Amino acid sequence: MTDAAALLSAFDAQARPAEWEFPEGDATVDRDGPLFRVSWPNRRGFVAGPPDLGVEGDALDELIARQRDFFTARRQSAEWKTWSHDRPADLPDRLVAAGFTPEDTETVVIGLAEDMVAPVPLDGIVLRETRHWADIQRLVAASSEAFGKDVSFLIDYLIAKKDDPDTVIVVAEAEGRIVSSARLEIVPETDFCGLWGGSTLREWRGRGIYRALVAHRARVALARGRKYLQVDASEDSRPILERLGFVPVTTTTGFVWRPR
Repeated sequence: MTDAAALLSAFDAQARPAEWEFPEGDATVDRDGPLFRVSWPNRRGFVAGPPDLGVEGDALDELIARQRDFFTARRQSAEWKTWSHDRPADLPDRLVAAGFTPEDTETVVIGLAEDMVAPVPLDGIVLRETRHWADIQRLVAASSEAFGKDVSFLIDYLIAKKDDPDTVIVVAEAEGRIVSSARLEIVPETDFCGLWGGSTLREWRGRGIYRALVAHRARVALARGRKYLQVDASEDSRPILERLGFVPVTTTTGFVWRPR
């Protein structure tokens, strides 16, 4: 199964529902019609649903308003995640009209783990898995430098995930420093794993580290009985992933409500 339609069908059936069927931590999941609303005590909420909401027009506007009002009452922001193949097609426009702000659009790409495992020779660069607090601080500092923005908020997230057996954190070290990192997150009770957080310091790009991190995580995925690797890819990483054999299946955009 490598054609885009079949991969998208597997994604819609397995990976998407996992967002609300297996939420992280102390989440509360509420159902509102076709939607699933996930809320936490102290973090941004999440709203999503199936590919076809089956609601249009005024009824859709009312559904959007209820989610907005719910998080406004909690004084919390929330992300409503959309995919470009979803219905109704005017959902993004209605979210904007209701006061939601779109974030960057990313391309969902999916590949077969068995096709991604070929070893990549690295000169003077060592890959290793880690769960150590000090390494997490170092990798987040390196990621902030690589992305050109502060991502220190990831420290708390990765500290909370470091003992999770379904999360694998991988770093690439050279000359005594972490120069790249990424993680694998196994989606419970599915054939999917997500690849997240890939970043490489500028001076270390073009040496195969990104490909090596994908291959390492693909081998972990296969060892754990998973078939598919999925990435919400930026425009920087999408071409690299496509060259590795990943297939674009849709795009995704988060629309964020921020109470005043």
